[in-house]
Amino acid sequence: MSQTSIERLRDYLVQLPPQSQALLMREFERAIERGDDTTVATIALEQLRKIVRGADEEARPRTDDPARLLFRPLEAFLVESNVPVRPGQIRRSSLLPVWQWLNRDGAPEQAREFDATLAGIRETGSSQDLEVAVRKLQRAAADAIFKITAPGGDKQRALARVGHPEVIEDLLPIGSVLHAREALDTFSSRVPSYLRVFAEAQIASVGTALNVAALQTPQLLPFALSLIVQRLTAPWQIIRLAIKMAASDDEIRVAATPYGIAVTIALHDLSCLAASLRTDIKRGHFENVAEQLKTLHDGVRGLRTELDLRNDSIWGRQLAAIRADISNAVQSEIDSVPGRVRRLLRQRADKDIAPGARVDAGEVDETAALIDFVAVCRTYASELAINEVTLRTYSDLQQYVEHSTEALVQSLRGGDAKARAYRQMQVAAAIRFCDVLFGHDYASLMSRAAENAVTGERKPSRAS
Repeated sequence: MSQTSIERLRDYLVQLPPQSQALLMREFERAIERGDDTTVATIALEQLRKIVRGADEEARPRTDDPARLLFRPLEAFLVESNVPVRPGQIRRSSLLPVWQWLNRDGAPEQAREFDATLAGIRETGSSQDLEVAVRKLQRAAADAIFKITAPGGDKQRALARVGHPEVIEDLLPIGSVLHAREALDTFSSRVPSYLRVFAEAQIASVGTALNVAALQTPQLLPFALSLIVQRLTAPWQIIRLAIKMAASDDEIRVAATPYGIAVTIALHDLSCLAASLRTDIKRGHFENVAEQLKTLHDGVRGLRTELDLRNDSIWGRQLAAIRADISNAVQSEIDSVPGRVRRLLRQRADKDIAPGARVDAGEVDETAALIDFVAVCRTYASELAINEVTLRTYSDLQQYVEHSTEALVQSLRGGDAKARAYRQMQVAAAIRFCDVLFGHDYASLMSRAAENAVTGERKPSRAS
């Protein structure tokens, strides 16, 4: 591949969600181990590793890491430990304690045998027997996990040797995924890699693929559903599968089926996205806010319209809490925008403008981003319970910026020449805000008016 093609591939891979990146890495690794045509797989895998691990990090190949090989089926379900975990997810931080326990107590003989197999592969350079050895260790690990988590007897002391409570919580899901690896792989291969719309035909196809006994257990079904969620353009649409299986949109009937967990997954993911939105707003990071708000808007509306939720039910209260969280996150920020605009555009007397006074360009950028944020909120206001404050603030901003821009442009025609540089910076900021509020054409018109004011141009008089 040419350098340009590699750069385009990398740009595409960078935009994928972390779970999709993990899924692709797993598939490319399998292709290499099977001995398929590995040219493209090797290049793509190299780029994915650079993206996930950092371009400057020299990590050893994954096929040389026994723990990574063992836990490879878990890659698509791993989340960082700093976020809440839902059914169908496993904390990445739990893998190391489980690996250490397997080597020490759980399956030490099988672990040593696997290490010996890897050592032989390194010497011969042939990975022909690698997949068989990996699968053997995965079965042994699953058996050891099922044994230690089986009910009966005093298990607390044995479980405490595995790790802290979060690790123990992840232990049975880890064993379940390792045990059902083939079933999950088969299901994954039968589900389209990209589901733009989760309509009747796609739901029927996915439902057929899910009709496998191994995937219908309380432990495995959330992971199968998570694989579907990762491939949906609109992840909230996973609830349509639950509605289809219940043959009803009534939440009581949906919750009575095993697929009710799909609604729990959708609500959890929306809650996490709302928390991420809140964090980004607090940090002043507005690059992804529009996309986050759209996803939240569509998800909240989808659950409210496609499910018959009761206000006092668990799901109903969760959805209400998500809407309240979004409203609280954006309302305080929206309320602060008019004050920031007024501070930048307030017209001062010449004597109040100090020599060398400047308008902070960074503050102008931040305020323009906040105005755009208010505009985005206006688009999704009704569903996210921020309709009144957003419409009021946006209207106030339009009126104030329009009047202030005209007044500032007029102020360029006279006044103290020493203050003119500061007023020009104010006008530039005002025009920047006009571009966001009224569009490029109006901003261009005000920009020409400002230029004419500075150069002293006037419209020709009709009297003569």
